[in-house]
Amino acid sequence: MLPVAPNLLQRDFSPAKPDQVWTTDITYLWTDEGWLYLTVILDLFSRQVVGWSLKPHMRTELVSDALRMAWFRRRPEAGLIVYSDRGSQYCSAEFQDLLKRYGMRSSMSRRANCWDTPTESLWGSLKQARIHGQRFATRREAMDEVLDWMSFYNHGRLHSTLNYVSPMQFEQNWHAAQRKQAA
Repeated sequence: MLPVAPNLLQRDFSPAKPDQVWTTDITYLWTDEGWLYLTVILDLFSRQVVGWSLKPHMRTELVSDALRMAWFRRRPEAGLIVYSDRGSQYCSAEFQDLLKRYGMRSSMSRRANCWDTPTESLWGSLKQARIHGQRFATRREAMDEVLDWMSFYNHGRLHSTLNYVSPMQFEQNWHAAQRKQAA
C-alpha cells in the first residue's frame, strides 16, 4: 500500500494569493499511435496552468516533469501545497522527494472522489471545447492541439469565477493591486 498524504484543503479551493496551492491531475487522449498522457499543475488562485507534461506513458516522470516546470517558472516560497489524487505517481517516493526538495507540502484528495479534484473542470473544458470529435493521427498532432489550447486557456479564456478575465489577466490584476496598495 502506498503512503497517502493528509487532505490539507478539505475542499477549500480558494487560496488568497498565487503560489499557495497548486493542484495536479492526469488525463489521457487517444491517437492513432496510442495513448498520450497529460498532466498539469494548476495554480488554484488564478486557475493558471503553471506546469505540464505530455508523454506516451503514465510513469512518475510524467508528473515529476510537470512539477519541475512549474517550480522553475514560478519559484514559489516554501510551504506551497501541491494537491493531487492518490495515484501511484503522486504517492511515489520520487515525487514526494521532489516536493520535499522544493519545500512543498503534499495534500491528497479523499479516495475516489472527483469532487475533490479541481483540475477535473479543466479536463472538461479541454475535451469539450477542443478535443471532442477530433481524430489525431499522431501524438505530435495531439500535443500541438493541447499546447495551443493551454495557451488560449491561460491568456484568453474568460472565467466566471475570475470576474470574466483570463487566468493571466486575473493574476496581473492582483499583482497590480498589491503594488498599488503598497505604494
